[in-house]
Amino acid sequence: MSVAEPRRIVLFRHAKADWPQVTDHERPLADRGRMDAAEAGRRLTDTGIAFDLALCSTAVRTRETWKLAVQEFPQRPKTVYEERIYEASPGELIALLNETPDDAQNVLMIGHNPGIQGLADVLAGSGEDDARERMTRRGFPAAAFAVLSFDGTWKSLEPGVATLRDYWAPAE
Repeated sequence: MSVAEPRRIVLFRHAKADWPQVTDHERPLADRGRMDAAEAGRRLTDTGIAFDLALCSTAVRTRETWKLAVQEFPQRPKTVYEERIYEASPGELIALLNETPDDAQNVLMIGHNPGIQGLADVLAGSGEDDARERMTRRGFPAAAFAVLSFDGTWKSLEPGVATLRDYWAPAE
Protein backbone atom coordinates (compact mmCIF):
# COMPACT_ATOMS: atom_id res chain seq x y z
CA MET A 1 0.00 0.00 0.00
CA SER A 2 1.34 3.38 -0.97
CA VAL A 3 1.28 6.39 1.35
CA ALA A 4 0.39 8.35 -1.81
CA GLU A 5 -3.17 6.98 -1.53
CA PRO A 6 -5.29 9.23 0.66
CA ARG A 7 -6.11 7.85 4.09
CA ARG A 8 -9.61 8.21 5.45
CA ILE A 9 -10.75 8.80 9.00
CA VAL A 10 -14.40 8.60 9.94
CA LEU A 11 -15.25 10.24 13.24
CA PHE A 12 -18.48 8.76 14.61
CA ARG A 13 -20.22 10.04 17.74
CA HIS A 14 -22.09 7.44 19.77
CA ALA A 15 -25.87 7.33 19.36
CA LYS A 16 -28.32 8.85 21.86
CA ALA A 17 -27.77 7.51 25.36
CA ASP A 18 -30.20 6.96 28.20
CA TRP A 19 -29.78 8.49 31.68
CA PRO A 20 -30.33 5.68 34.19
CA GLN A 21 -28.78 5.78 37.66
CA VAL A 22 -25.36 4.49 36.59
CA THR A 23 -21.94 6.08 36.13
CA ASP A 24 -21.45 8.06 32.92
CA HIS A 25 -19.17 5.36 31.52
CA GLU A 26 -21.92 2.74 32.00
CA ARG A 27 -24.78 4.66 30.34
CA PRO A 28 -26.57 2.50 27.72
CA LEU A 29 -28.26 3.63 24.53
CA ALA A 30 -31.81 4.94 24.56
CA ASP A 31 -34.40 3.37 22.23
CA ARG A 32 -33.88 6.16 19.71
CA GLY A 33 -30.13 5.64 19.95
CA ARG A 34 -30.48 1.99 18.96
CA MET A 35 -32.46 2.99 15.86
CA ASP A 36 -30.05 5.78 14.94
CA ALA A 37 -26.99 3.55 15.41
CA ALA A 38 -28.34 1.04 12.88
CA GLU A 39 -29.22 3.86 10.45
CA ALA A 40 -25.71 5.31 10.85
CA GLY A 41 -24.31 1.86 10.03
CA ARG A 42 -26.33 1.80 6.81
CA ARG A 43 -25.12 5.32 5.94
CA LEU A 44 -21.52 4.36 6.67
CA THR A 45 -21.92 1.37 4.35
CA ASP A 46 -23.27 3.73 1.67
CA THR A 47 -19.96 5.65 1.74
CA GLY A 48 -18.28 2.61 0.16
CA ILE A 49 -15.35 2.84 2.56
CA ALA A 50 -13.83 -0.52 3.49
CA PHE A 51 -12.58 0.05 7.02
CA ASP A 52 -9.34 -1.60 8.08
CA LEU A 53 -9.64 -0.64 11.73
CA ALA A 54 -12.28 0.59 14.16
CA LEU A 55 -11.18 2.34 17.35
CA CYS A 56 -14.03 2.36 19.86
CA SER A 57 -14.29 3.93 23.30
CA THR A 58 -14.84 1.46 26.12
CA ALA A 59 -17.99 3.26 27.34
CA VAL A 60 -21.18 1.17 27.15
CA ARG A 61 -22.95 3.59 24.78
CA THR A 62 -20.09 3.58 22.26
CA ARG A 63 -19.75 -0.20 22.34
CA GLU A 64 -23.52 -0.58 21.82
CA THR A 65 -23.46 1.97 18.98
CA TRP A 66 -20.65 0.06 17.28
CA LYS A 67 -22.33 -3.32 17.76
CA LEU A 68 -25.50 -2.08 16.04
CA ALA A 69 -23.75 -0.09 13.29
CA VAL A 70 -21.27 -2.81 12.29
CA GLN A 71 -24.12 -5.29 11.71
CA GLU A 72 -24.88 -3.23 8.58
CA PHE A 73 -21.32 -3.59 7.20
CA PRO A 74 -20.50 -6.14 4.50
CA GLN A 75 -17.30 -6.98 6.42
CA ARG A 76 -16.37 -6.31 10.04
CA PRO A 77 -13.05 -4.47 10.43
CA LYS A 78 -10.57 -5.25 13.18
CA THR A 79 -11.90 -3.54 16.31
CA VAL A 80 -9.85 -2.16 19.17
CA TYR A 81 -11.66 -0.98 22.31
CA GLU A 82 -9.59 1.94 23.54
CA GLU A 83 -10.21 3.51 26.95
CA ARG A 84 -8.18 6.60 25.99
CA ILE A 85 -11.00 7.74 23.65
CA TYR A 86 -13.36 8.29 26.60
CA GLU A 87 -13.23 11.99 27.65
CA ALA A 88 -10.30 12.63 25.27
CA SER A 89 -9.45 16.04 23.87
CA PRO A 90 -8.84 16.52 20.13
CA GLY A 91 -5.09 16.56 20.80
CA GLU A 92 -5.25 13.29 22.70
CA LEU A 93 -7.28 11.73 19.87
CA ILE A 94 -4.70 12.89 17.30
CA ALA A 95 -1.95 11.34 19.44
CA LEU A 96 -3.91 8.07 19.48
CA LEU A 97 -4.39 8.17 15.68
CA ASN A 98 -0.64 8.87 15.30
CA GLU A 99 -0.09 5.36 16.75
CA THR A 100 -2.13 3.70 13.97
CA PRO A 101 -0.13 1.19 11.91
CA ASP A 102 0.48 2.43 8.37
CA ASP A 103 -1.04 -0.71 6.86
CA ALA A 104 -4.44 0.67 7.98
CA GLN A 105 -5.76 2.87 5.17
CA ASN A 106 -9.27 3.62 6.50
CA VAL A 107 -9.99 4.08 10.20
CA LEU A 108 -13.30 4.57 12.01
CA MET A 109 -13.25 6.13 15.49
CA ILE A 110 -16.36 5.81 17.67
CA GLY A 111 -16.27 8.30 20.52
CA HIS A 112 -17.82 11.17 22.42
CA ASN A 113 -18.35 14.88 22.26
CA PRO A 114 -16.83 17.34 22.66
CA GLY A 115 -13.72 15.41 21.53
CA ILE A 116 -15.07 13.93 18.28
CA GLN A 117 -16.56 17.21 17.02
CA GLY A 118 -13.46 19.11 18.12
CA LEU A 119 -11.26 16.65 16.27
CA ALA A 120 -13.29 17.01 13.07
CA ASP A 121 -13.01 20.80 13.32
CA VAL A 122 -9.27 20.71 14.09
CA LEU A 123 -8.30 18.23 11.36
CA ALA A 124 -10.38 19.72 8.53
CA GLY A 125 -8.25 22.32 6.81
CA SER A 126 -10.76 22.35 3.95
CA GLY A 127 -14.11 20.85 3.06
CA GLU A 128 -15.98 19.58 0.01
CA ASP A 129 -19.34 20.77 -1.25
CA ASP A 130 -21.62 21.67 1.61
CA ALA A 131 -20.20 19.19 4.16
CA ARG A 132 -18.57 21.86 6.34
CA GLU A 133 -21.65 24.11 6.19
CA ARG A 134 -23.88 21.19 7.22
CA MET A 135 -21.54 20.20 10.05
CA THR A 136 -21.34 23.79 11.28
CA ARG A 137 -25.12 24.22 11.12
CA ARG A 138 -26.02 20.88 12.72
CA GLY A 139 -23.13 20.54 15.13
CA PHE A 140 -22.32 16.94 15.96
CA PRO A 141 -25.48 15.36 17.38
CA ALA A 142 -25.60 11.80 18.65
CA ALA A 143 -24.92 9.22 15.86
CA ALA A 144 -23.42 11.84 13.50
CA PHE A 145 -20.26 11.10 11.55
CA ALA A 146 -17.70 13.04 9.51
CA VAL A 147 -15.55 11.56 6.73
CA LEU A 148 -12.10 13.11 6.37
CA SER A 149 -9.15 12.27 4.14
CA PHE A 150 -5.48 13.21 4.21
CA ASP A 151 -2.23 12.33 2.48
CA GLY A 152 0.71 10.89 4.36
CA THR A 153 1.38 8.54 7.22
CA TRP A 154 -0.62 8.30 10.43
CA LYS A 155 2.36 9.79 12.27
CA SER A 156 2.04 12.89 10.05
CA LEU A 157 -1.61 13.51 10.99
CA GLU A 158 -1.90 16.95 12.56
CA PRO A 159 -4.34 19.88 12.70
CA GLY A 160 -5.44 21.25 9.34
CA VAL A 161 -4.06 18.47 7.09
CA ALA A 162 -7.36 16.75 6.29
CA THR A 163 -10.25 17.50 3.96
CA LEU A 164 -13.81 17.06 5.18
CA ARG A 165 -15.34 14.86 2.47
CA ASP A 166 -18.77 14.09 3.92
CA TYR A 167 -20.92 14.61 6.96
CA TRP A 168 -24.11 12.87 8.09
CA ALA A 169 -26.40 13.27 11.10
CA PRO A 170 -29.73 11.62 11.85
CA ALA A 171 -32.91 13.63 11.36
CA GLU A 172 -34.07 15.40 14.47
